[in-house]
Amino acid sequence: MSFADAVRSVLTQYANFTGRARRSEFWWYTLFTAVVYFVLGIVAAAAHTSVLTYIVALALFVPTLAVSVRRLHDTGRSGWWVLVDLVPFVGWIVLVVFCVQDSQPGTNAYGPSPKGADVIPGAIA
Repeated sequence: MSFADAVRSVLTQYANFTGRARRSEFWWYTLFTAVVYFVLGIVAAAAHTSVLTYIVALALFVPTLAVSVRRLHDTGRSGWWVLVDLVPFVGWIVLVVFCVQDSQPGTNAYGPSPKGADVIPGAIA
């Protein structure tokens, strides 16, 4: 999945908390938000106001949460694991480790694999 495809996919499914999201979709979108916040930081410093930053953060909150939940679903975990991010110091590390892991092959409780191959490697057909 390309950068543009990932951002488009996340923003068109902005409130979809069901299904699965590939690693590439999640990490390209994460890069997109990092760049947006970096540019907004420069604009806010030049304009001596951070109102625009707060508006964009509010607008991107739900899509970011949704893609995080779908990414956790892809690894076979409940979306509620996103709340581990609230644990001070180590919560975000646990969440990053979960999001870096490969997808569960085949169909899991949250739907078919977004990679398209619904075959488990090494399984006897």
